[in-house]
Amino acid sequence: MLSLSMVFSLFLLCYLTVQFVKLQREKRKLPPGPAPIPIIGCLWNLKFFRLERDIVTEVAKSYGNIYTLWFGRTPVVLLNGFQAVKDGLTTHPEDVAGRPLAPFFLAMAHNKGILLATGSTWRHQRRFSLMTLKSLGLGKTSLEYQIQEEAGHLVENFANTKGKPMNPSFALTLAVSNVICAVVFGHRFSNDDKTFHHLLEAMECIFKFGGSLCHHVYDVFPWLMRHLPGPHKKALSCCEEVSSFIRKEISSHQDRGALDEPQDFINCYLAQIEKSKGQPKPAYDESNMIQCIFDLFLGGTETSSTTLYWALLYMVAYPDVQAKVQKEIDATVAPCQRICYEDRKNLPYTNAVIHEAQRFSNIISIGVPRLCVKDTMIRQFPIKRGTIIFPSIASALKDPNEWETPGEFNPSHFLDKDGNFTCPEAFIPFSIGHRMCLGDHLARTELFIFFSNLLKAFTFHLPEGVKDVNLEPILGGTMQPHYFEICAVPR
Repeated sequence: MLSLSMVFSLFLLCYLTVQFVKLQREKRKLPPGPAPIPIIGCLWNLKFFRLERDIVTEVAKSYGNIYTLWFGRTPVVLLNGFQAVKDGLTTHPEDVAGRPLAPFFLAMAHNKGILLATGSTWRHQRRFSLMTLKSLGLGKTSLEYQIQEEAGHLVENFANTKGKPMNPSFALTLAVSNVICAVVFGHRFSNDDKTFHHLLEAMECIFKFGGSLCHHVYDVFPWLMRHLPGPHKKALSCCEEVSSFIRKEISSHQDRGALDEPQDFINCYLAQIEKSKGQPKPAYDESNMIQCIFDLFLGGTETSSTTLYWALLYMVAYPDVQAKVQKEIDATVAPCQRICYEDRKNLPYTNAVIHEAQRFSNIISIGVPRLCVKDTMIRQFPIKRGTIIFPSIASALKDPNEWETPGEFNPSHFLDKDGNFTCPEAFIPFSIGHRMCLGDHLARTELFIFFSNLLKAFTFHLPEGVKDVNLEPILGGTMQPHYFEICAVPR
């Protein structure tokens, strides 16, 4: 008579055999890739828990630039290199405009807002947000004036250090964040605002968790992770802290009452909610408003401030580049003149350095995943509705087929033979296709105005006795540099 353990073993063997056969059948319908096994997919190889650019590119050498990895039972199509990313996201852009409702994304945003929502929710919120941002000055001189004001505060903050060693991270984050705060909340925050400090710390925690090993484990085993302590609990707590802050700002706007001419994003959204009252299923409600503001606040702060953080590190790592930027600025801009975005046309080298800082830092290693919303084709591969796609933005920004020296910091990537600024097609830090970052113009303007005004006012160098510069990134939702200190010496 068979023992209970033998019966269980036979049942498990049969189950795994059936799952293996099903897996092989499904595998044949997708682009090639490493062999998955039942339950854990390709995660038998622990390196797939961290999809760094080098790993994505290494696997592509064996299977091609469009291949499949299995995370548990879920297949994911990877796009490596610029041409694969471009073909995957722009050949049939409407087919890949969805967002997978991965367990952590769902716990974080509940399919609300812009960044992590999909379907009709995303379409309504993105369209409204883009129209509202334009009405509030996106791409106009009124918003550029706000950026210049913040650049002035940033220069003042740096000047207050009197050339002593300091870490520029918080000052940069505060300046960039205050631009989006003025648009969304209608006011800026002071350096001494403790609540705002906590808010920026909460956002940093969320981004550090994104893309981490624990994040990937949560998405593969959500039923387990919900019952375990860990950094995922802290990240979700930080999400709630940011949302709570936004609720208070909304409540403050409601107490002041409606305005004839809305002055900020909250006013505009409250007016839109009022217009939507009485509809059977209104697309605009408070939960979507909170998440839209969350997305604008998070996206409008972290990416630009991190890029500027890297840019200053590159200036101390490559002092000859810094000197050349300053020489160009001095020859073009009057000493008492504030630099504006239009000046980029007369500062081609400075503009090239900023773009190269974006390319070389490639702060978003893997773009936020896409979802096929209908059956489609990517090159010769049929991709079924519901398939998740990971576009490797970093592999496009360091594609050896597109860049002369992809592994080096080289502003010449953005200059033609006559020294004029030129932007290669493979420069896609804001992604491409229907889900391209809606704040790309704002980010470009911020990066140029903040960076050029800082280089006009200061020369940056390492503190006395410090010789080494660590250019290796710390992995997370964005690729952060290791902690460093620099001296901002007034010119």
